[in-house]
Amino acid sequence: MEEVSKQIEELFVAKAHLGHKTNRVHPKAKKYIYKNEAGVSVIDLTKTTKLLDEAKQFIQELAKQKKLFLLVATKKIASSQIQTLCQKTSIPYVTAKWPAGLLTNFETITKNIKKLSQMKKDKEEGAWNKYVKHDRIKLEKQLLKLERAYGGLIQLEKLPDAFFIVDIKKEKNAVIEARKKNIPVVAITDTNVDPDLVDFPIPANDDSLSSIEYIVNQIVEAYIKAKK
Repeated sequence: MEEVSKQIEELFVAKAHLGHKTNRVHPKAKKYIYKNEAGVSVIDLTKTTKLLDEAKQFIQELAKQKKLFLLVATKKIASSQIQTLCQKTSIPYVTAKWPAGLLTNFETITKNIKKLSQMKKDKEEGAWNKYVKHDRIKLEKQLLKLERAYGGLIQLEKLPDAFFIVDIKKEKNAVIEARKKNIPVVAITDTNVDPDLVDFPIPANDDSLSSIEYIVNQIVEAYIKAKK
């Protein structure tokens, strides 16, 4: 009980309870709303804590089975922090733009990922040195473009076993593709979206950096600890 109270307090401090204005609330999100205050929906953090724990248990099971999850967060407010965290913890990520067809056209995307890996290897090993400056600049631009699109996916040798998504409204294409492929989705679901679109909704503010970081850190920590 003490642990639950502590988590509720931490979520509150992180501003996870602040939902959208009442006129923007999705009907299916109402079950996670504690009250409406001054025209703003306030999320019930006891429910957030329970669902966050369920999501963490699922993520821990993934880790124990040596399965991969892909973290998707292209929101400008959090993308760079999440990219740094994923690079540090070796978790595949998408923080720029969702590559259309990542799941539904995985073979084509894989070719681009392999091309990126090969280009990085060639550059590091000095294979570019034989080219004139003009051609090296062209290769550099190509590498940069591929890095931006697929840099976080280099270790993704097969379809991910699950997803963690920060904003399912912004990442609706990722959600659609995951559902088509029956890949489980864990997600932060603010009060303006349908939480039933995902398998493990975590009702919380997805516009506040502190709220996003708190929940992402909890999920990543659960995965890393269970992986060891």
